[in-house]
Amino acid sequence: MTMSTEETLRLTVAALMQLTRQRQPDVAAAIGLTQPQLSRRQSGKSAWTLTDCDRLAAHWGMPTLDLLAGPTHAAGCLPATRRPTADAQTAVPLAPSAPAPPAPCSAAPTATPAPAETAAAAAPAPAAPASSAAPAPAPALAAAATSSVPRTPRRAAPAGPLPDLIRDRVVAVLTEAGGDADVAQAALIKRAVPDVMALFAASRVGGRYEHSEFPPTAGILQKRSQKGADAIWEGRPKWRSADLHRAARAGHITMEVTALDMNAAYLAALKTWLPIGKLTHSEGDHHDPKRSGVHLVDPGEWLTPDLPSPLGSRQEPGPLWITEPTLRALIRCAGMDLCTPPKIMESWTSGASEGLLEKMRRALVTVRDEAIANNDEVTTEYVKSMYSKFVSTIGESAANREIRRPDWMHIIRSQAFVNLWLKAHKAHKAGLTVVQVSGTDELHVSGNWQAVFPEGRGLSQVKAKNIYTLGGDE
Repeated sequence: MTMSTEETLRLTVAALMQLTRQRQPDVAAAIGLTQPQLSRRQSGKSAWTLTDCDRLAAHWGMPTLDLLAGPTHAAGCLPATRRPTADAQTAVPLAPSAPAPPAPCSAAPTATPAPAETAAAAAPAPAAPASSAAPAPAPALAAAATSSVPRTPRRAAPAGPLPDLIRDRVVAVLTEAGGDADVAQAALIKRAVPDVMALFAASRVGGRYEHSEFPPTAGILQKRSQKGADAIWEGRPKWRSADLHRAARAGHITMEVTALDMNAAYLAALKTWLPIGKLTHSEGDHHDPKRSGVHLVDPGEWLTPDLPSPLGSRQEPGPLWITEPTLRALIRCAGMDLCTPPKIMESWTSGASEGLLEKMRRALVTVRDEAIANNDEVTTEYVKSMYSKFVSTIGESAANREIRRPDWMHIIRSQAFVNLWLKAHKAHKAGLTVVQVSGTDELHVSGNWQAVFPEGRGLSQVKAKNIYTLGGDE
C-alpha cells in the first residue's frame, strides 16, 4: 500500500523529532503552532499546510523538497549540528547499517565531504569506521515507505542495572522528604509517568528493534468522539456460571468458593506481542504469528458452557474488532475444541516483538519482589503506579507526551484479560470448578486451589481475597 504525501510527511516529522530529540511542544513553538495543533496534524485529524512545510523545513535546516522526499532522505539531509551530541551515544549501535551512499540532498555542499563526515551526517549509529564507505540510514528508515518504523535517536546507556534507576529514585525522594514515607510515596506516585518512560527508554538501549513512538493512528483506533471510545473490544471478562448459580438459588447445591486475586495483572501483561511500527491494512483469513495488531473477526461459536470465552462479556453476535492476544487465545481454544475457529476478515498489523517491554518488566518485577520481601510499601506502591500508569497513558493521554500507541494500550489490557482466562482454564483442567471470572484479576473457584496455584504476592502467585458459600451466604 503506497502512502500519501500527507502520511509520508507525518512519518518524516515523527522521525526528525526523534533524531533531534525534540518533543511536540518544542517543534510547535518553532513553527508558530500550539502543541494541540501539531498533535492534530500528526494524528491525521487536520492537514499540514504548505506554510507548515516551509516552516518545518526551515526549522530543521533543509529545503522543503527534501523534507517532502520521505523520512530516509530527510534524515540524510538533517545537518549534523541538529543531531544528538556524542556524549549521548550508546556503546552498542541500536541497529546494523548496510554500506551504501546516502541519497543526495537538494542543497548539497560545494565541497565533497570526507567519508567520516558523510557517515556522521547520514547515520546516527554508524557500524563502520570513519575510513569505510558511508553507511546507509538504519533499515527502519530505509524501509519507511512500507514498514514506517522511524529511527529513534541513540539513547544514553544507564549507569548501572535498570532496577537501580527505581531504587535510586526512591532513596532520593525519601531523603528529600526527610524520611516521611507518606510524603515520599505521594511524590513518587506523582512522578510515576515520566519515571516509567525514562525507565522504558533506558531499557531500549541496545535493543534489537526500534519502535515507532508516534505512528499515524489507524482510523479504527481513533476515538469516535472526544470523550468516547474507539471500536476495539479488549475482551474484559464478566462471567458467572449460570448453571451453578441457578442450582444454588433453587437450593439444589451448596459449595465453598474462594475468590482468588491475580497479582499485578498489568505488570504480567507487559510480556505480549506488540507491533513495532505503523499498522498496515490487510484483508483475508490469514494470521501471521510474526505480526501483531487488531483484527476484525467473526469469532465463531463458543462450545464450552462451564468456561468463559476469551471474548469476555460481549453479548452481541457478529463480527467485531479484537486485539492480537484475544485472537491468539481464540485460535488456541479452537485447537482444543473449546470453540469453532475464528474467521479473520481484515487486519491492521505491523511486524511484532514479544520483547519490547521485557527488560522494563523484569526491572519492575525485581524491585517489586524486593519491596514485598522488605515490607516496603512506599516502593511497592511506586512500582504499581509506574506500570499501571504506563498502560493507561500510552494511548492518547495528556499525562504522557512521550508516546502515542493506542494499539499497545489495547493489546496490553487484552493480554491481562487473556492471562486471567488462562488461569481459569488451568483451574478447570485441574478439576476445580470455575464459578466466576471478572475484571482484570478476579477468579472464583471451588476445590483445592492450593494444589493448582502457588499462594503469595509474587507475579506467578495468587492471593485468596475471601471465601463464601454458594447457595448459602453469597
